Amino acid sequence: MQFTPSKLNTFMFFKLPSAYWSGVRVKSISPETCQVQVKHKWMNQNPFNSMYFAVQAMAAEFTTGALVMYQIKESGKSISMLVAQNKAVFTKKATGLITFKCVEGNLIKETIDKAVATGEGQTIWLTSIGVNEKGEQVSEMKFEWTVRVRS
Repeated sequence: MQFTPSKLNTFMFFKLPSAYWSGVRVKSISPETCQVQVKHKWMNQNPFNSMYFAVQAMAAEFTTGALVMYQIKESGKSISMLVAQNKAVFTKKATGLITFKCVEGNLIKETIDKAVATGEGQTIWLTSIGVNEKGEQVSEMKFEWTVRVRS
């Protein structure tokens, strides 16, 4: 699979339909950065008139996961990936258009290179920051990914 926003959004439609129908969309991806947006709507709201936390988590997790998939493909190896833990901090109501961004592609590459070199599973904590249209941070999510070379 090529790593373009269009291809990733199609992947999401088939493999992560709850994220797709909640409005999560990849806007950009490069070896170092992935950016995902989601707009607060009736479909993804909570009872407090803001975006449901799980929708924010889906968008944030996708920024990190897409970068892990990207770097796995670049390695040319068969590598498994799985989220082991996550942490979240919500600092402001998420309303309007929320943009999540992870900029840790280089750390992912180093982790995958280490897994390939040692043959041992590796873990990495990746951060995705969500901001509203004014540039104000609404949430910070961290995901611990595990990667392991398949034998």
